[in-house]
Amino acid sequence: MVEHAPNPSDDTKPLGLAYLVGRLDHVLGKRLRDCCAPAGVTVPQYTALSVFRAQGALSNAQLATRTMVSPQSANEMVKQMEGKGWIERSPDPSHGRIIQIQLTQAGHAILGQCDGKVREVELRMFPDMTPEERTQLYVSLRSAVRALSLEGI
Repeated sequence: MVEHAPNPSDDTKPLGLAYLVGRLDHVLGKRLRDCCAPAGVTVPQYTALSVFRAQGALSNAQLATRTMVSPQSANEMVKQMEGKGWIERSPDPSHGRIIQIQLTQAGHAILGQCDGKVREVELRMFPDMTPEERTQLYVSLRSAVRALSLEGI
């Protein structure tokens, strides 16, 4: 089946972007599972570890928001990752009831095992793009996420 670009002059029908993004999400999820599984890492765990690396220490609630899972799922994931020695929890110095979670050296190491393979998948998605075009795509995707996000996400 040949797929055709939408007709931009027909402003009564959707452009098909939501469908394509959904298909991309499905295929990308499969590819990411394939590249993280050999290291014993799930895609949600890889996402969480990446968020810790980028953001530093976070609470469980912040982690849930940034990884797009429920607080209960984030809590279970934290327990699993803590059991594997990838993260550690400590009391927040400014608020004793909040527990901050951060990466350990083992967490950095497991990310290192997956990062190259994840990068290969990202580059494979758009093999003909220049680095500048990839940067523009990244900016456009971030803008789309912000435009559709709920408050605080």
